[in-house]
Amino acid sequence: MDLHTVTNYTVARAREDLTWGPGTAFVGGGTWLFSEPQPHARRLVDLSGLGWPATVIDDAGLEVAATCTVEELSRLSETTTWPAAPLFRQCADALLASWKIWKRATVGGNICLSLPAGAMISLAVALDADAVIWSRGGGERRMPVVEFVTGVGDNLLHEGDVLRSIRIEPPKLDSRTAFRKIALSPLGRSGAVVIGRRDADGAFTLSVTAATTRPHVLRFPDLPAAADLDAALASTVAADAYHADVHGTPQWRRAVTAVLAQEVREELS
Repeated sequence: MDLHTVTNYTVARAREDLTWGPGTAFVGGGTWLFSEPQPHARRLVDLSGLGWPATVIDDAGLEVAATCTVEELSRLSETTTWPAAPLFRQCADALLASWKIWKRATVGGNICLSLPAGAMISLAVALDADAVIWSRGGGERRMPVVEFVTGVGDNLLHEGDVLRSIRIEPPKLDSRTAFRKIALSPLGRSGAVVIGRRDADGAFTLSVTAATTRPHVLRFPDLPAAADLDAALASTVAADAYHADVHGTPQWRRAVTAVLAQEVREELS
């Protein structure tokens, strides 16, 4: 879609180019930005010129640049040997987008859009990823992605902030994972995504996304009994936390989340 209100398009080459003003929008892949009218937009700043490596693997774990595409991220399932490696492709597939979108849509754009069905949010939350944020004025802050996303289309980015990357620590990548997703139709938007993680010390983590207005994480020192998991899910995720739209009612999302959670628990037992 043409954005007729935009009068300036800048390709950022350095951090100093990330200037902010009224009507400014930062562009990663632009798949959502160019999909509908943006009457507020007057100036676009393209992040692709910054040259960030899509992924960096080092002693601190994995860094995924905000400009990393869904396609580039999905390749980690084939090119790495971490026990959690299958999760990259599983979450990419949950986006249910065409190959053209995969080649342009970015991890950062999906997280910053902060919609319940954001598949990159599901991945980041399941692996306890931190968001690295470049603050307006030159600072940097870091926070868990589960805290970064606060509601439907809402997050903790301030005006002029840029999501630089997400970081995942080695112990999380060395964990076993189990993935479950459900939608109202075979190629429908995710109605619920439930991911379990079993760490080397036996700790069990369960993340709930897509079904709820913001991500939720449950943590246990060991694998919980079925009844204990049901009770924890009911007490941690309130009934009014479940999302309502054409892709599912809150009652349905709550019911299927409980079923998927038990399937994940059994797979990781």
